[in-house]
Formats: sequence, structure tokens, C-alpha cells
Amino acid sequence: MQQTGKPPLFSNKYLFALIGPLLIETLLSVTIGMMDTIMVARVGEFAVSGVSLVDALSNLIIFLLSAFATGGAVVASQYLGKQDRKSSCFAAKQLIYISLIFSVAISLPLFIFREGTLGLIYGKTEESVMGAAVDYFTPILISYPFLALLNSANALFRAMGKSRITMVVSMIMNAINISGNAFFIYVLDMGTFGAGLASLISRVVACIFMLYKVTRTKETIHVEHIFRPELSASMIARIMKIALPSGIENCIFHIGKILVSSTIASFGTASIAANAVFNALGTFANIPGTAVGMASVAVIGQCCGARDYKAAEHYGWKLLALTYIMMGVTSAVMFILSPELAMLYNLSDEAYSLAVESIRLNMVQTLFAWPLAFTIPNFLRAAGDAKFTMYVSIASMWLFRVLLSRVLGVNLGMGFIGVCWGMFIDWYCRGIFYTVRFIKGKWKTKTVV
Repeated sequence: MQQTGKPPLFSNKYLFALIGPLLIETLLSVTIGMMDTIMVARVGEFAVSGVSLVDALSNLIIFLLSAFATGGAVVASQYLGKQDRKSSCFAAKQLIYISLIFSVAISLPLFIFREGTLGLIYGKTEESVMGAAVDYFTPILISYPFLALLNSANALFRAMGKSRITMVVSMIMNAINISGNAFFIYVLDMGTFGAGLASLISRVVACIFMLYKVTRTKETIHVEHIFRPELSASMIARIMKIALPSGIENCIFHIGKILVSSTIASFGTASIAANAVFNALGTFANIPGTAVGMASVAVIGQCCGARDYKAAEHYGWKLLALTYIMMGVTSAVMFILSPELAMLYNLSDEAYSLAVESIRLNMVQTLFAWPLAFTIPNFLRAAGDAKFTMYVSIASMWLFRVLLSRVLGVNLGMGFIGVCWGMFIDWYCRGIFYTVRFIKGKWKTKTVV
């Protein structure tokens, strides 16, 4: 970043240096989940379905924990834009502590009642699928506090523009996870429990490494005396101003997704397995948008911290255009290769046919609607306009993705493809609202620091 007075100016070189490692990091992050599914496919289709059911619930918790990381990163970024390094570091320490407290508060009761929780949500699922889900869920639950701390430390480094270190950590996690899968699944024959255990170990190692990095005083944003508790109600309130709406949004959004998964489960094992492949492969096309969304916290956040809203708007449109270009490439590649990629999952003929059809449909809709629905709201949150994104997300989610998908899938007999169409309509709805909000500029009146 270059400084000319107060307003932050980000060169193209800086943006690519920030986004490039985030692209690789996001790719590696997606690969962890995909490799779990592919490698566990050796056990059978019931294991793939079990992992898919847990992932639907796990994503709810992960995105809820990520809301704290986002809130802390926005506050730290805006303080950097104000040239207030001391407050940035203090915000970082608050983020670490509240992330740990909250993650333990969530994971502990879920661990104790893990079988009952899965049974309550997916009660009609086949016994073999439920058994695989419980086995996978056990080590995944233990990993949440480590993942929460890791996400918080990663978010702080991205706020500094140092995305290369988070990329390296993702590489380490992937290496541990893949080798662990091979050992626990193929050698020890531990099935879905082995896949979850490999994920747990990778998250523990990465967490320890990043906590070490974020406590080094030479970093622009760092945590001093991490083992000396120091909580500030006012600083926590600033973080929660972003984290709470984002957390509620993510929580309700993924509760809706779980309900949708429950609807899909009623269509049978083939639809569950097709949905697992649909989610895993579809996520690859979203990698550029996800990377840009993470980068926007540093870019838009620092611009708003410096009160340079003209620059924030300029970089917002620039980042959106870059997202469309990159996602055009990934969507086209995934559309073409979907038959070959779906074959990697050892699916039945029915599941394979559903997977290919849904993935290709997904790629077409992703190209047009996904950046507006999921990249622009990151700009708004970075500016402090988190409540608006929460309201739109919740309303659109329940109206279209939950209710409409059930009408299309169950009442009109469209099955899994009908559920997909409910999701796509949800994208278009929220994309319209977010785009209008960004154009009108109401987000410029929001302040965090």
C-alpha cells in the first residue's frame, strides 16, 4: 500500500500480491473438503453421504466462527486506515479471546449431544449413512476451537495485506490432511472417523503456528501477552457491531441450508450423494469471488477507516470486475469438465446423472449472479454496513432457498433440480438488493471506529 497523506492507495501490484495468495489459499481450503469426500468414497456411497450431512451442519458453525474473524479484521483494518496501530493490536487481542470463548461454548455441548443433534436434523436418514456421519462429526467438533483461533489469526494477517503467510499455512494443512486421510482411511481402515481425525490434526498444527506468528511484535498487527487476559467492553462492542449481524446472517443462512439438505435427504441416497458432489465441485467456481471477498476487508476497510469513500467505491467496482473475469474462467472450466470430475466420486448411475446436470446448471447461474450476491456484501461489511446484508440475506434465504425450493422440489415434483433452482433465484434476489445499496452509497454513512 502506498500512502499520500491519509487516503490509502492500492496499486495493481499490491492488489495482485494480496489476491494471488488468497486464490491459492482458497483453492487449498476447498481441496481439504473435496479430498475428504473423494478419499472417503473408497468406503462407499453411504460414507460420502454421511460426510455431506455433517458438512452441511459444520459449515453453519464454521461460518458463524468466521463472523468473529471478519468483525475483528474490519475493525483492525479501519484502525490501520486511521494510522492507529496501537488500537489495531488491541482489537486483535480482543478478537483472539472472544473467538476462543465462543468456539468452546458452541463445540462442547454439541460434542456431548452429537448423536442426538444429527438424529434430530436427519432423523429419516438410512442407518449406515447416520453411523458414518456420527463418526466423522466427533473429531470435527473437537477441531472447532483450533479453527476459530486459526481463522482469527489469518484474518488479522490479511488485514495487514500479508496473505502469503496464510497461503503457506493452507499448504501445510492440505499436506497433513491428505496424508492423514491416506493413512487413517487406506492403511488403518478407520473410515469417516479417519477423515475427520486428519482434519483435526491439520487444524491443530496450523493453529499453533499462526498463534506464534501473530504474537511477534514485529508485525504491524500483533497480540501482546496472549496468555494475559485483557478484555475491553468497548473494543468488543466494535467487533460485535460487524460480527453479530454477520454471525446471525451466517447462522440463519446455514440453518436454512440444513433444512434444504433435510429436504434433499428425503429424495434418497442418490440425491444426497449428488448434492455432495454439487457442493464440492461448485465451490471451485466460487474460489475467485471468495478470495476477492477476503481481500476486500483490507482494501475497503482501510479506505473507510481513512474516510476516503470515493477510493472505497473505486476499488469496489475494480474488485467486482476482477471477480467476474476470473469466475468466468472457472465456471467455463467446471462446466466442461463436470462429467469427468463427477466420476471421481464413485457414484451410482442415478447419482452421477443428477450430479452432472446440477453442476452444469450451477456454472451457468454462477457466472451471472454469484459475484453480485456474495462479493458485493463483503464490500458493505468492510464499510460497517453489516445489518443491511443480514436483513437481505435472511429474507431472501427463507423466501426462496427454503420455501420456494421445497415447493419446486417436493410439491412440483422437480426433486433435487428444483431445490437447485430455489437457490439460484435466491442469488438473483440478494444480488439486486446489494448492488442497488452499493450504487446508492448508504454504506458510506456507517462508521465502526
